[in-house]
Amino acid sequence: MYRNIEALFIDRDGTIGGDASVTYPGAFKLYPFAKEALELAKRYNIPLFAFSNQPGISKGECTLQAFEDELLSFGFREVYICPHSHTENCSCRKPSPEMLLTASQTYQLNRKNCVVIGDRWSDMLAASQAGMQAILVKTGAGEEALGKYRHKWIDFEPMYTAKNLLDAMDWLLNK
Repeated sequence: MYRNIEALFIDRDGTIGGDASVTYPGAFKLYPFAKEALELAKRYNIPLFAFSNQPGISKGECTLQAFEDELLSFGFREVYICPHSHTENCSCRKPSPEMLLTASQTYQLNRKNCVVIGDRWSDMLAASQAGMQAILVKTGAGEEALGKYRHKWIDFEPMYTAKNLLDAMDWLLNK
């Protein structure tokens, strides 16, 4: 499977660390297994892209630069962040696929060969709308995405539901 992957798009909060809420850079902690998972992708030369909704930026609670610096320090090639709240009616906020489409165009990626890994229904819906495969992780809001919010993405099946990011990476590399 991994030989066909052109890129991984990975959500931040609840997927690589933190929890179901937003934790700002400086206080954000990676899950113990996340560093190993990200290093696995790099070892197999799979480009890593972060994509995240961070409405605290438009509220002045944190800067876009702080999020970008943090995510780049974790080994992501590029960072795509929607800085808007859901009330701002922007076109980039997940579940919109805009961040994924922009990245795939910028890097000339075949979207069918890209995988989204996230913990929320909005990650799954963005992947579906972008024509990408997806893996749902049960960390963060993953259990809610499978239960309480499953109706929001009922027409899309993730390729795998993983315990966490490392389980997702192991599955991708060994499928």
